[in-house]
Amino acid sequence: MWRSSASCPSKFLWNGSVLSPSSLSTLRSSRSVSNSVFPLSSIPAAAPPHSPSDPSKLGFLPGRSDGIRALSSVPSPAAVDVPSLTYGVQLARQYGRCFWELSKARLSMLVVATSGTGYVLGSGSAVDFTGLCWTCAGTMMVAASANSLNQVFEVKNDALMKRTRNRPLPSGRMTVPQAVAFASSVGLAGTALLACKANMMAAGLAASNLVLYAFVYTPLKQIHPVNTWVGAVVGAIPPLLGWAAASGGQISLNSIILPAALYFWQIPHFMALAYMCRHDYAAGGYKMLSLADTTGRRTALVALRNCIYLVPLGFMAYEWGMASGWFCLESSVLTLAIAASAFSFYREPTTEKARKMFHASLLYLPIFMAGILLHRQTEMSTDELPSSMTAEIEDREGLRSRNQAKKKEQLDGSDFGSRVRAPVAYASVAPFPFLPAPSYAYYS
Repeated sequence: MWRSSASCPSKFLWNGSVLSPSSLSTLRSSRSVSNSVFPLSSIPAAAPPHSPSDPSKLGFLPGRSDGIRALSSVPSPAAVDVPSLTYGVQLARQYGRCFWELSKARLSMLVVATSGTGYVLGSGSAVDFTGLCWTCAGTMMVAASANSLNQVFEVKNDALMKRTRNRPLPSGRMTVPQAVAFASSVGLAGTALLACKANMMAAGLAASNLVLYAFVYTPLKQIHPVNTWVGAVVGAIPPLLGWAAASGGQISLNSIILPAALYFWQIPHFMALAYMCRHDYAAGGYKMLSLADTTGRRTALVALRNCIYLVPLGFMAYEWGMASGWFCLESSVLTLAIAASAFSFYREPTTEKARKMFHASLLYLPIFMAGILLHRQTEMSTDELPSSMTAEIEDREGLRSRNQAKKKEQLDGSDFGSRVRAPVAYASVAPFPFLPAPSYAYYS
């Protein structure tokens, strides 16, 4: 009813009479009828005059018993803003997708997972979840900055590879200044966040890892195959960062276990990836070990050797009191499984075997971190124990100290040292001067 009355000219609405079916059909067939109500100046001269107090100026149509309201000729603000709002949403989605790909968000989240695991392991028996969140947020920012700078430096190389040519910078969806501004802002913000909410050790590790990844590892990929080992060092630092953030900057032997696992794990992981994508890496101008290995056995041997290096880590975690014996067993079985896939790749160096080893490496890391978190062991200090247990420990220590003091008093008050000692008779018999010195026996 409102829509039909608003779409009719005012001369049909002015007379106050009900429209006939013929006139209604005429209105429906007309293509020149406006979608809005005409202003009062467009009313024909035949219309009756109206005074300033005419109800039509108030927005109502005179002569209608149902009080139909005339719509204003000014368009609705919502109707005007719909196209611009839709454009804004689409623009935000486009740039959000570009920043997601620029920061390699999935890889950055894996870095955050390793840092968070290191934080929990370094927290002891009580985990500060607020500090954990701050540490993960700062790590995510720094990792996103490092990955963005990596793509800035490799934009020409990425354009030559099938695997990376659709990234934001090679595809032209984002400009280099935009990427640099994003990387600089989130990198500085993440480092400052770790410095304020964690400690300077964690912030220093984050900043050094960003420099090592963006300014050492990235250009080294086009110079020498040793870049794989440098990249493994970069991947081993985040769990150490998390440990330092939780322990107040204190680094111990236990803090090295998870970084060592990350270091040795990355070698077979990247060797499998480099062998699968060796033609793509050659097109991009990267120097990988797999490019100079025509048979693939050298690449597979390097992967197998580093898988074997993972075997003692579970025993070390158990021996150093970091995890239980169950983790030692689970880690050994898990490491033997990935080593078996590497040995299969060594026996038959094909792309299919490399892909199986790559998938095995993807399963290894989350299972290893989940196992060490599940079976971790902590030494609780007396401040963290309940008051009843603390009192019992103090009573036992007091009783032990009293017993030790009583035994010492008994030894000091005895005549053990003042007894007369006499030589054994056979030892002093002459004329045998070559006999040993006489021994003494106590007598009362």
